[in-house]
Amino acid sequence: MVKKTMWAAIQDQRRAVPPLVTADLTGQTVVVVGANTGLGFGTAVHFARMNPGKLILACRNEEKGKAAVAKLRSETGFHNVELRLLDLSSFASVRAFSDSFQKDPRLDILVANAAVAANKYQVTSDGWEESIQVNDLSTSLLCLLLAPLMVSTGWTHKTNPRICIVTSDLHYFNKIDDKVFDAPNAWQMLNSKEYCLTSKMTNRYPETKLLNVFFARSLASLLSNTPVIVNTPNPGFCKSELRRNMPAIETTFARTTEEGSRQFVYAAVGGADNVDEMRGQYIDLHEVAEPTDFVLGEDGQRRQDKLWADLVDELTKVDTRVADIVTQRASSYI
Repeated sequence: MVKKTMWAAIQDQRRAVPPLVTADLTGQTVVVVGANTGLGFGTAVHFARMNPGKLILACRNEEKGKAAVAKLRSETGFHNVELRLLDLSSFASVRAFSDSFQKDPRLDILVANAAVAANKYQVTSDGWEESIQVNDLSTSLLCLLLAPLMVSTGWTHKTNPRICIVTSDLHYFNKIDDKVFDAPNAWQMLNSKEYCLTSKMTNRYPETKLLNVFFARSLASLLSNTPVIVNTPNPGFCKSELRRNMPAIETTFARTTEEGSRQFVYAAVGGADNVDEMRGQYIDLHEVAEPTDFVLGEDGQRRQDKLWADLVDELTKVDTRVADIVTQRASSYI
């Protein structure tokens, strides 16, 4: 059920990463989630050098976030940067962060980068397994709540705002049990302690990245008649805080965070000659690439539709605006 073998993935790691794509971001507002370190910080540095009107670092920890703002200003000389707190392990924090944009006139780029790689079952204060909430549910909630502003931005400024939902080529080497799609609610099954056995948790991170691909395809479909472009970039295997406990073997073929962050920038500003080709697409080494077969064809669509319907049900319990956005009741922006 894959389009890429492990050997092919290793070979890709050895390919030269294409040069950084740049753009003039004058007047635009850019958000990078998980921007205090690693790939997120590297991405923010690249954007800072493109002169955005406002660059927002969305970070969980205030102290680390302030340090990142100071470091970015020092390295780039760019000062239109601000910190806004966002903890994806808390739905309340996601809602508060989204609400902070009520007075913002525009939002042009959202890089949904933050993730955790948990290998043990632990739940958040909202009652969800941590990595499912951080990597998938909260990331999806954030994208949905900010979508109206991004659509409005596109229509007003005649631009194509972009939502970049970070995934991984590890998604090729994962598939989700049929019982998840047969359950009354797929997300409740994925969250259950009975499902999250030790054998599952060792593979939970790739599973969440596969779920990101499904979500991006659904969100792109929802926004297909709007200016907003949704895609899922793969940074490749990089040295980062996410893998801070991984063996030293990564030093032999891992990309730098600067190289990995180029992929996010390409997803956010590249391919400007034909941006519609990027809608809902998996982006790898500055190219549109096919994702795993598991998301393609009739079976893939059936799985996608099930995950989407159940996701909307769950997120509407968190914030009733989700149902309005998805059903396009707020026709003024979609």
